[in-house]
Amino acid sequence: MMNSLTGMNGEAVAIPDDAMQALKAGFKGPILTPDEPGYDDTRKIWNAMIERRPGMILRCTGTVDVVQALGFARQHRLLVSVRGGGHNIAGLAVCDGGVMIDLSLMRGVWVDPALRTARVQAGCTLGDVDRETQLHGLAAVLGFVSATGVAGLTVGGGFGYLTRRHGWTCDNVTAMEVVTAGAEVLRVSADENADLFWALRGGGGNFGIVTSFEYRLFPVGPQILGGAIAWRGEDTRQVLNAYRDFSARAPRELTSVAVLRNAPPAPWLPKEIHGKPIAALFVCYSGNVEDGEALLAPLRKLGTPVADIVTRRPYAQMQSLLDATQPKGRRYYWKSHYLAGIDPVLIDQAVDHASRIKSPYSAILLFQIEGALNELPAGHSPAGNRDAAYVLNIAGSWESAQDDGANIQWARDCFEATRTCSTGGVYVNFLTEEEGADRIEAAYGRPNLARLATLKQKFDPDNLFRHTKPVGVS
Repeated sequence: MMNSLTGMNGEAVAIPDDAMQALKAGFKGPILTPDEPGYDDTRKIWNAMIERRPGMILRCTGTVDVVQALGFARQHRLLVSVRGGGHNIAGLAVCDGGVMIDLSLMRGVWVDPALRTARVQAGCTLGDVDRETQLHGLAAVLGFVSATGVAGLTVGGGFGYLTRRHGWTCDNVTAMEVVTAGAEVLRVSADENADLFWALRGGGGNFGIVTSFEYRLFPVGPQILGGAIAWRGEDTRQVLNAYRDFSARAPRELTSVAVLRNAPPAPWLPKEIHGKPIAALFVCYSGNVEDGEALLAPLRKLGTPVADIVTRRPYAQMQSLLDATQPKGRRYYWKSHYLAGIDPVLIDQAVDHASRIKSPYSAILLFQIEGALNELPAGHSPAGNRDAAYVLNIAGSWESAQDDGANIQWARDCFEATRTCSTGGVYVNFLTEEEGADRIEAAYGRPNLARLATLKQKFDPDNLFRHTKPVGVS
C-alpha cells in the first residue's frame, strides 16, 4: 500500500499497490508524490497565500492522460483539483491531500489562418496563444497578463484588450473538447452537447476538464498603438475625471486601464518618483494606428505626465506589458466589483484608498470592458453581467505573511467604500478563497446560477469537480 490520499469528503483513502501499478502503466506523463523531485515546483502556484499539498500530482501530456487520471480519481473517490496556468487568485488548482490533475504540459496551439480559428490545448498560457496567432496577424480575445492560463480564464468568462470589440473570451469560443466526470470525451459546441457548451462558457470548472478550446480569431496587429502614460499621485483626481470622460467616448478599438499605485522601479519611470504615488493609464488601440495617434493626443497632453511610453509596438508585447506587476510567488488578495460607470463617489473613494495603500505592489485598477458584451442577453452564457462597463479590482500584493492582516484589511475597506458604485455583480475569476454563495450568485445572476445547478446535477451528480466555486451539488 502507498500512503493514503484524501477522499472526496475529506476521508483517508488507501490506494492498493496494484491500483498504482495500473495507473502507471496507462499514464504517459510524470506522476509526482511529495517526495519526488519537481513536486514542490509543480504544486506552488502564482499566489503564495495558497499553501496546499496534494497527495499526488498527475502531469498530463494529452487527453488520454486526463481520461486515465479522472478514471483513477473516480474509482477511488478521491478529492480532485485541476491545474491549467495556476493563476487563479483563490488557488482552485491545488487541493490538500487529493489528486492534482495538471494540464500545464499540454501547450499545443494550431492556427488556421484561412478560417481564422485556433485550437489551443488547456495548459497554454495567453503568451503561448499570442505567439502563434500573431504570426498570421490574428489574435484571440484573451486577458492582460501573458502568464495567465487560457483554461481558467475562458471557463470563468475572460476579458482583455479586445473585449470591447468582441465580448467576453468565452463568447468567442466555438468548440471545446471535454473529459466529463465519467471520463467520457465529448466535443461540445452550439450544435453538439449544447447545454454543456453553455455551462462551460463562464461556469468554471464544475462540469468537466476542458482539454482544448477552439477560438475565433480576429485581425489584430502585428503592430498596434499602445503603452502607458503616468502622472504624479497629486494629479490622480484630474486623471480619473479625464479617464471617465475619455473612455466613455472612446471607440471600441481603444481599451484603457487606469492604475493607481506607488511607482515601481521600472526603467520607463523616472527614478525620482520610484516608490511615490502615481496614476497611470495603460492604453491599447487595435485599429488603424494613425487614427489611434489622433485619438490619444488629448490624453497625452493632460496635465504634466511624468512618463509616456505609448508607441507603435507588437500586439504580443502589449499583452505582456503588465506581467511585471504580477510575478509568481507574491501574496495576493483581491476584491472586485463590476461598474456601470465611473461616478464621483467612486473617484473620491479611489483617490482616498490609493493614498492608504500598504504595500509597494498593491494597486487599484479600473478595466474598461463596455461594448460588444453588452449587446448579448444576460443568459447568453453563465458569464452574464452584461450591464457592466468597467471592472474595479482592488489588488492587494505583498511579500511577507506578517503583513497579511494590514493588506487584506486595506482591500476590504476599499471594497466596502465602493460597494454603492457596483452593479452588484462580480467577475468569478476575481473571487478570493473565502467568498461564498452570495458572491457566486453575484457572479452569475440568479437565473444563470439556477440553470448551472441543474446542469451540475446532470453532468457531475457526485460532485467530483468540487474544488471550484460551486454552483450546485453539495
